[in-house]
This record gives sequence, C-alpha cells and structure tokens, in this order.
Amino acid sequence: MGVLPRPPARRLRGAGAAVNDLYARHRTVLPDWLALYYEDPLEITHGEGRYVWDAHGNRYLDFFGGILTTMTAHALPEVTKAVAEQAGRIVHASTLYLNRPMVELAERVAQISAIPDARVFFTTSGTEANDTALLLATTYRRSNTVMAMRNSYHGRSFSAVGITGNRGWSPTSLSPLQTLYVHGGVRTRGPYAHLDDEAFTAACVEDLRDLLGHTRPPAALIAEPVQGVGGFTSPPDGLYAAFREVLHERGVLWIADEVQTGWGRTGDHFWGWQAHGRSGPPDIVTFAKGIGNGMSIGGVIARSEIMNCLDANSISTFGGTQITMAAGLANLTYLLEHDLQGNARRVGGLLLERLRAVAAQVDGVREVRGRGLMIGIELVRPGTDRADPDRAAAVLEAARAGGLLIGKGGGHDTSALRVAPPLSLTVAEAEEGAAILEDALRSTQ
Repeated sequence: MGVLPRPPARRLRGAGAAVNDLYARHRTVLPDWLALYYEDPLEITHGEGRYVWDAHGNRYLDFFGGILTTMTAHALPEVTKAVAEQAGRIVHASTLYLNRPMVELAERVAQISAIPDARVFFTTSGTEANDTALLLATTYRRSNTVMAMRNSYHGRSFSAVGITGNRGWSPTSLSPLQTLYVHGGVRTRGPYAHLDDEAFTAACVEDLRDLLGHTRPPAALIAEPVQGVGGFTSPPDGLYAAFREVLHERGVLWIADEVQTGWGRTGDHFWGWQAHGRSGPPDIVTFAKGIGNGMSIGGVIARSEIMNCLDANSISTFGGTQITMAAGLANLTYLLEHDLQGNARRVGGLLLERLRAVAAQVDGVREVRGRGLMIGIELVRPGTDRADPDRAAAVLEAARAGGLLIGKGGGHDTSALRVAPPLSLTVAEAEEGAAILEDALRSTQ
C-alpha cells in the first residue's frame, strides 16, 4: 500500500527545562487567545509516518495530524524530496511571474474538481480561501448577504469570523456581511433531530425556503459537508443537493468549504460535497490543509465566469509560491497513486466500528459519528444530554498520557473528540489508537 513503517522509539534527555522555558517565552510574546492543548503544553520536534515525538523524546501516535493537515504522513519522502529539490532552484517569485508548478497543480486540481471550465486561485490558508470565495460570490451576485450553517466554522479573518456559526470561535459581531443561519448541519440536535432522514431534509429545505422569503436575494450559501470545528457533524446525504435546487431557482451560489473534508478524507468520496452531488457540483469549492501535507496551501475553485468577475487587479504574494506547489504536486500524486481515499474508507470503517463498540460499554458517550478517517466522539454528562467539556479535556489528557494525540471541538460547548489520522493509517495503528482511546475513556468515567 506504500505506507511508511513504524519507526523505533527514541528518547531525548534534558529537555524538561527547555520546554518550560519555551512555554514561558510563548506566554510573554504571543497573544493570550492563542490556544494551546494540554495543561502541560506539548512541543513536537519531529515526526515520521503516523508518529511524532516531543522534546522529552516521548513518541505519540498522531490522530489529529496538525488539525487534519498532515494528510498523507509525517516526513513523507516524496514530499520532502520535492521540497528540497525546489528549494535548491527557487523558493518564491510571487504570482507576478509565470510559475510552472502552480500551473501544473492548478491543472490537476481543476480536472478532479468536477466543476466545468474550472479556474483555480491559490492562497496560503483555508481562511484566506474562504475569504476569497466570499469576495467572488458577493461581487458576482452584487449582494453582501451570505447564508451559513449553524455550528459552522470557516476561518479567522474578519469576513470568515463574521459568517461562523460557532460562538466559541466568533470573537466579534461586527462583519462586512449580513449573515443568515440555516438549519441542517447537525443531524442529532436541534428542532428537527427527532425526524427521520427524509423528513429532516424536507424540514431543512422548507426552513431555507422560508428564510429566502424574508430577505433580499443572498449571494451564496457556504457550508462544510462535514463540520470540522463543530465536532465532525454532518447532515443526511443529499441535503445540500436539495438545498442546491432551491438556491439554483434564485441564482444563489453554493460554496462548499472542503478545507477539512477534501482529498478523500471521508473515504466514500474524494470531495465531501459528492455525498450531495445529485444536483451537480458546487459553484465554488474552497480547499487547504491536507493538500500541502503541512505546507501552507489553500485555494478556490470556481467556474470561469465567477472566478473572472473581479474588475480590479489582484495577486497573491505567497499563494502558489513554487516551493508549496512542488509539495502539493508530490503529495497529490502520492495520494492518488496509493489510493489513500480507499485506505481511509477501509481503515476508517474498521476504526469507526471499533470505537462504537467501545462507546457502547462506556458511560457518557452520546454518539460516535463520521466517515472515513474523520470521526467524532460526542461526550455528555452521564444520564443527561448536556455537553461535558471537562470530560473531553480529561480524555484528551489521558490519551496523551497513553501515547495518542487527538483533537476536540463541538458547537454549544467543546465536548466532541476529533479523530483524524493521516490517510495512510494502517489497521495495526488504528487498533493501537483505539485501544489507547478506550483506556482514556474508561479512566475518565
């Protein structure tokens, strides 16, 4: 399958004081709101395959991948070689000059996007990609009204924060956009949770129709096929296809935020939107994270008339720079040649069932959900339906102590564990991680 072997464990000495000093320096010069995981923050020094090491020499199985960014593997030789070779030629020249790696990666991304006559614009992050998509949609539609999903997250720029439907990640109510929030992104909570999938979808569509009847025509609906920061929640398959039919009647654009779901992570599909593809592809797709395998790559794919609607010059100083494009090309080639989407489907399916079996025997697990290697475990206070963020934090700590790194998220409160390993995860590593996570869940009951 082309996955990397497990490297031997190795310990470093005398790092404790250095790590504590680094934390003190961090707190002195960086913002208070710059979040860190763990009571004793972790400095990761290097990685290989699906494993990383800290400054003390402790080895961890990585089930979070730099927030779903290390998509294929840590220190993947093919990507490392491409970056080194490109760095030996030229690292950066800006978009003011022809850029062969950028053109080559754009050609491949356009081809696999399924968007007709697709154009691609590269950015440095998912936030910037979504910001660009909003600029395109509002300019094309001549409207500053945007619809977003409740419980959503789209980045930390001024415009992206303004459309984020998750209070924990929205520090201001000021926005250049008027934002309207739609039901449907969370299947098991909210006013329609009691309905079956067909009735749930119908109710959300009617909510959308009603909303559109009370406002000026919006520019677009932006939606994550699987909500990332929101705790890996998702609607029934086909919901956004039904939405698209309503949107199309009114000329409203559909933006699929694929920053976390793209490139095969969900296993069943290469793009998350394809679970909702009955009515055709989105008008705009945004991407980032995994395509660079740790390098700063984001981007926007759109039909040519939408991408070309701007009537002023625009460039990106660092978007599409040669070294990141070389990494993206090598990473995408590896992903496709080794069928990591298929591996995500197979190994992710096994991991999901294993974690569901664990959850059935542990108090306080409300739901284990997800698809492929994008799995959420929602925790509640035993005997209730109330979120349990303290337990989520405790499980995170216990998993780290056992040698496993995971993430967390959630809507009204941060009580969902986020499991998203590199897509080259082996069956043995999936079982190893599940066993550690089981111990962590049991020990924090």
